[in-house]
Amino acid sequence: MVVDADTVRTGDLVIEGARVAEASDLRTVDTLDADGGIITAGLVNAHHHLLQSGFRTLPGTRGVPMAAWLPAMAAAYSTAGMDAELFGVCAEVAVAEGLLSGVTTVADHHLNWPHGAPIEETVDIARAIATSAARLGGRLVYVRGSARDDADWAGASAEAIAVSLLADGHVGGVTADGMLQYAVGPAGVHSDGEATFAALGAVAARWGLRRRTQANEQVDVAIALERYGRRPIDLLEEWGWLADDVTIAHLVDITDHERRRIAAAGVTATHAPGCDVPMGWGVARVADLLDAGIATGLGTSGGGSNDAGHLLADARLALQVSGLTGRPLAAASVIDMATLGSARGLGRPELGHLAPGAAADFCVWDLSGVADAGVADPIAGLLWASPGRRPRHVVVAGRVVVRDYRLVTADEHDITARMSHLLAERAAR
Repeated sequence: MVVDADTVRTGDLVIEGARVAEASDLRTVDTLDADGGIITAGLVNAHHHLLQSGFRTLPGTRGVPMAAWLPAMAAAYSTAGMDAELFGVCAEVAVAEGLLSGVTTVADHHLNWPHGAPIEETVDIARAIATSAARLGGRLVYVRGSARDDADWAGASAEAIAVSLLADGHVGGVTADGMLQYAVGPAGVHSDGEATFAALGAVAARWGLRRRTQANEQVDVAIALERYGRRPIDLLEEWGWLADDVTIAHLVDITDHERRRIAAAGVTATHAPGCDVPMGWGVARVADLLDAGIATGLGTSGGGSNDAGHLLADARLALQVSGLTGRPLAAASVIDMATLGSARGLGRPELGHLAPGAAADFCVWDLSGVADAGVADPIAGLLWASPGRRPRHVVVAGRVVVRDYRLVTADEHDITARMSHLLAERAAR
């Protein structure tokens, strides 16, 4: 059977260089066994916090309000010591976890910084994260975020990081090889004021970068109303952050009028049910977002709220909870969110699909096991059957990075041991 879709197919997939090609008589250089499976475009995790992969299931972070969650996480970061080494190791774990679960591109909304650190130190942190992703062969979207930082310091840091990461040339913040993208984004109006949004927005304008933020979790709405007497969407519009270069994560608590304004502005959205549900924020009305014409992607958020960076598992969760807030989503629509939808929010038209000319990022998923026995629709079964499914093979930019369920570019156990050793060593200081 051949599936006629941009994001999923069976049968042969021909790669020439780093792009999907038309079927041809090219001499075979390498082949991957896809018997008994289907091929999807590489998954695009549009919203993650890579640092949090080192701080999962911490005491005091489950079933608690945001006001208790934030200091518990901050205390753990402080104990570990926020420096380039820690951030690099956590990024290595998170990117490896993503590749092993089919994520070929991950957006790291990096919000936590050593307060008052020299600008050069923030550049070192950004480069350490980018180096970890490059070493493993995953695509990284590095989002220089801010959470209660001094606006001038955040802006100066964002500018210096742009100079460093994009020194060899870029188009719209994307390096020539497409493996690294740079963007900016305050945590949200609950955390950052107009000055910070303006400072990071100015960097985005100078460098042609995408902008990202978070809005309309219930806590975000409550704080905005208390502090400004306005709702978050009103503030974002007033501060120039309702525009077609902006992506907003969460959007759990929005009105019909706000949804129409978001759509009219060309803003894209990211759904993060693996964070929103356990944090008690609710479930975004995703079908309404899609029906309004809002390009909507999918993200896991970080390990402090969602202890797995497994985007396919969160796609399954998105299916399961969608009927609680509106029209139930179809599996094909959610797969599109995890691929094309996320890519559109990043401004990356070459990602998230398998048409000729697209980036050669794809996953081979085995559907021949007992968990898939009796499945009538293999596309729906990709999500509904076999929770925690991992891909047999993963290719990024034409390079095999996972073969037969194992990382090609590094040893998974070495990565795990490196983090465990670092955290234990620092906890003992």
